[in-house]
Amino acid sequence: MRTYTTLRRKAMTAMFSVFMITVSPLTGQDVKVAELPPEVESAIARGLQALLNSQHSDGSWGNHKVASTSLSLMAFMVKGQFPGRPPNGQSLSRAVDFLIQTAKKNPDGYMGASMYEHGLATLALSEVSGMVNRADVHDTLKKAVGVILKAQNFKGGWRYKPQPNDADLSATVMQIVALASAKEAGIMVPDETIKKAIGFVKFCNDKKSGGFGYTGPSGPAFERSAAGVMSLMMCGERDSEMVKNGIAYLVKQPMGIFTNTEHYYYGHYYAIQVMYQAGEDHYQAWYPKIRDALLKKQGEDGNWKDSHQIGTQMAILILGVPYRFLPIYQR
Repeated sequence: MRTYTTLRRKAMTAMFSVFMITVSPLTGQDVKVAELPPEVESAIARGLQALLNSQHSDGSWGNHKVASTSLSLMAFMVKGQFPGRPPNGQSLSRAVDFLIQTAKKNPDGYMGASMYEHGLATLALSEVSGMVNRADVHDTLKKAVGVILKAQNFKGGWRYKPQPNDADLSATVMQIVALASAKEAGIMVPDETIKKAIGFVKFCNDKKSGGFGYTGPSGPAFERSAAGVMSLMMCGERDSEMVKNGIAYLVKQPMGIFTNTEHYYYGHYYAIQVMYQAGEDHYQAWYPKIRDALLKKQGEDGNWKDSHQIGTQMAILILGVPYRFLPIYQR
């Protein structure tokens, strides 16, 4: 654990000094990272302050506490702020404590009201684990991964509950991202688990359009297609025809998706990652559009509104992609 933590901290320190131009680890292409103009820096700062102002006394955020807290942690981390370190280390440590205490309430370490929340919490703790010397973080993360492994169904996917009964693309992609991060954090994740999960993602691909459906190939849509493509890219499928066709599907979407679409923040959270990993041309064409749209959507109080109370966190994660501080998005 100490060796891993030391190595990850050194990697993060190196990233702090070289984030203006980076190489996409999936494509090998130079990606010129967009410099953030003052208005974007200000928007992110206002968003983070709004989160600080709304943190609950128990260290959590929002009504869906596990999901909101996990995303809030990552929103601060994308700006290079970590638990136990200035300027907001105390608040972030309280958030980590909340997730750990939530896990302790269940013998198996399950967190939240759904596997989507549990996956987000697993991802957040994975990203935290390399930046803190806390055995309780590692132990909680290990149990959280165990919950995910046990809940994978025969199709290779996951759905709402921590039982292997059913599968949908949204929940499955969340578990794939969480497991990829946990594996990077030194937690054992069987290759067969990832292989089966990717098999389910591929099953949801609509070969005619290139997009992805929810529980199968029918009904492809922007947000789940972005999630499906991103999961395949993370798992070494970047050169596959399915990924190329999926990117083409996303690029062909009407301009209206940048201002209003179903599951707006969720869809663009994954879409910007796809475009970053797809290379400079895709990234530079996509980021300014979603950046400008998000700037217009921010409220006077610094928040981005959505029905699930996670708009602020996801908007910061989307806008903060040029920082490249989160290890999961460096791979």
